[in-house]
Amino acid sequence: MRAFPRVLFDEAHSESWTIRREVAEAMNPGHPDDNSYARAAELLRRLGHTVTAHTGDTVGSTVGSAAGNAAEGADGSAAGGAAGGGGAITPAVLDGADVLVIAHPSAGRWERTTGLGSPVFPAEELDAIETYVAGGGGLVVLAECEQDKYGSNLADLLDVFGVRVEHTTVQDPRNAHNGVASWVMGVPGETGAEDLLAGAHRACFYRAGVLSADPGLAPGDVTVLFSTSPTADPAGRPLALAVRHGRGRVVVVADSDLFGDDSIGEYDHAALWGNLVTWAARVPERAERIGGDARAAFAGLKDAVERLQPLQAKDGSIEGDRDLAVALISEIVDRITELAPRFPHDAAYLDAVVADFGKWVAQGLGVPDFLDSLDAFHPDAQRIDGLEHLVVFPMYTQNGSTRRHVEAVWIRTVWPQWLAELEGARYDNPMFVPIAFEDFTSGYDTDSAVLFPETVAVRETPARFTWGGIFCDREAARFRRVGRAAADTLKLALPPDAARLLESQELAQDTFVLWDLIHDRTHSHGDLPFDPFMIKQRMPYWLYSLEELRCDLTAFGEAVRLEAEGVPHARYVQHAILFDRLFRFPITGGRVRNYDGLGGQLLFAYLHRNDVVRWTDNRLSVDWSRLADTVADLRGEVEKLYRDGIDRSKLAHWLAAHELVAAYVEPHPASVWARGVDALPTDGFPKAVVDAVLPDEFPLSMFYEALRRKLGEVVDSTKGIRA
Repeated sequence: MRAFPRVLFDEAHSESWTIRREVAEAMNPGHPDDNSYARAAELLRRLGHTVTAHTGDTVGSTVGSAAGNAAEGADGSAAGGAAGGGGAITPAVLDGADVLVIAHPSAGRWERTTGLGSPVFPAEELDAIETYVAGGGGLVVLAECEQDKYGSNLADLLDVFGVRVEHTTVQDPRNAHNGVASWVMGVPGETGAEDLLAGAHRACFYRAGVLSADPGLAPGDVTVLFSTSPTADPAGRPLALAVRHGRGRVVVVADSDLFGDDSIGEYDHAALWGNLVTWAARVPERAERIGGDARAAFAGLKDAVERLQPLQAKDGSIEGDRDLAVALISEIVDRITELAPRFPHDAAYLDAVVADFGKWVAQGLGVPDFLDSLDAFHPDAQRIDGLEHLVVFPMYTQNGSTRRHVEAVWIRTVWPQWLAELEGARYDNPMFVPIAFEDFTSGYDTDSAVLFPETVAVRETPARFTWGGIFCDREAARFRRVGRAAADTLKLALPPDAARLLESQELAQDTFVLWDLIHDRTHSHGDLPFDPFMIKQRMPYWLYSLEELRCDLTAFGEAVRLEAEGVPHARYVQHAILFDRLFRFPITGGRVRNYDGLGGQLLFAYLHRNDVVRWTDNRLSVDWSRLADTVADLRGEVEKLYRDGIDRSKLAHWLAAHELVAAYVEPHPASVWARGVDALPTDGFPKAVVDAVLPDEFPLSMFYEALRRKLGEVVDSTKGIRA
């Protein structure tokens, strides 16, 4: 599986553009920017895309117009076929790409070209490209003004997808860049189900043709991205189109210069280029789960555990048929022993588990004590990507089962190299262990998405815990399901990268791993007026809301920084935080002291108050260009509250925190806290003032009440979700 697209940039058909800077310099020594897409390729790489040039077996040391002329016939027309056949676009070539880019093939008499092959695609190549797109592949075609003269057969290629490039040069002196009539400013199209123009509403087309779409295309299958203005000649005609074809997608732009090295930095061209390629690229199918003897053996372990659980009391002791319990424990031990060779790195732990089961039986099956095996289990010391563990403990599961029953869970560590480097260099968090499910027993057929050592039944609490596991696959899967349903329900037009995040489980998992790493670490960093890990201390629940939100706002801000530094997952972290906080948190769980829900309510209210999100005409919209700065502003308010809290009394800090939340989220009309300090009881602090907090101090707004009714079943369906 691959989280990011593989982009294949064709240079084997006498294209006028290359992603190889040295080739551009050979093609056009005086002005290589006029033939180079090197900056465009680098931009995609910073987004995580793999970008390669397709040249076939022939790579000339000297390229340019002379080489291009050699491919022409005597009458100046181009000869068919790629150079020596080596640059042919075949199904095998396309199988290694998620999107194919064809940038202005031309005969050498008109343009300086790569000098490889012919601008004419043979019939078998046209068929291969159509089959590839219909099967889910992406295609980006960059055409030109006066398209017919260049000696290519792009018309034949695009005709299959219902698109034509008209032989003209647009003129628009009243809507032009730098006063050049043929450098026309495009008019952005309307946002549909997807927002391909997110952050990219300004684009200049330098000597462009115009496009037309086959009237037979379904309205939902073609989107006009940019058009000429009403004052242009020709007026109101498409300059860029996005088309769905079968399972795939096609983008056609009537100008190729706007993404060249000398123009991609103008207006919103860089954002537009990233959007178009990301939208067109297919999302690979997921790999199949592990099968074979190991899964069958775990199924046997799982069955024995599930039959033992009804015999256990809430504290884990056996209160049912003791003889049956002994037999089932023996079966559990046998299954662990059978599976142990698959986990040689956990030999000491699995031996200790078997011993703890033996001691439990020998001591009469009272409250279980698995401290010895817990002390032997150290996934934090084995953070190796893909490393699996078999975990068997009597334990409760957070947000799942409150009973300390025996549970078995087969997990896989998620620790890609890029994450290990970030953790080592910037976000040290030695206890953090991101994991994914392979299989599990009923305690995890719940909303639980963590594996924490403090949940295990032990005779005494260890001096310190050294690890905590977070199931990034479950986080990602429920995020994708709820996020997709929310976007559809709210008619939110998604940017291409956000849409891809909701489509790709692998990308979402990696995104959550980075989010979790920074969030988890933030709990112990910053100006902290109280210890956020003292989860049993008595204080109003909005303090926990602000702490969790503070960590997410910090993660968002760090993701903005990392994106600027070229960390590709960082952009997706911002989308994940926004969507999970706005769409899932507020409507998940009950309304009694729902601190995670309140954090989402506050974020939405703040963004709405500042006109970054709008709910108008039953459609939600986001001003993506202002989002990062506005989130940073809210983070600043929360951090100021924390800094000031260091110098305040506890009650004064609690009141200030209530005031901050209440400034954006309306408190319950019956709230005592909303009436100020004079309304609070003066005796019995802190119990009395905490008891004055209403179970739902900050009720859901009408927006969220409606959203909960519409998405409640979707949220409920994520219980026990598997990736």
